Amino acid sequence: VVVVVEVVVVVVVAGEIVLIVVVVTVVVVAVVVGGGGGRVIVIVVVVVVDTALCLSRAATAAAAAAAVVVVVVVVVVVVVVVVVAIEVMVVVLLVVVAEVALEVVVVVVVVVVVVVVVVVIVVILK
Repeated sequence: VVVVVEVVVVVVVAGEIVLIVVVVTVVVVAVVVGGGGGRVIVIVVVVVVDTALCLSRAATAAAAAAAVVVVVVVVVVVVVVVVVAIEVMVVVLLVVVAEVALEVVVVVVVVVVVVVVVVVIVVILK
């Protein structure tokens, strides 16, 4: 059993997404004997942080560029792991850490990003 933990941290300032960090951990729990293949459990944890954090335009741009690179690497890793698998179990946990209520648009955007990743995995399996 391979467990893929994908943590998506979204920093929101004044209703705008300024930073998205994606961290993926792959843990091999056990080998399925006589199961006709491996099982991949994908756990997606979305953490939304709405804070008064101040970032300069340059820092925001750099963070955005870094986030894009990380996301690409993440997708590749997840895809490579899932291609060998037969069954995928997806657990989506939405964790909202905020002092103020988040705008619906922001939450929807984050959820869409996660769903896209999951859909890509499922499509590749089929």
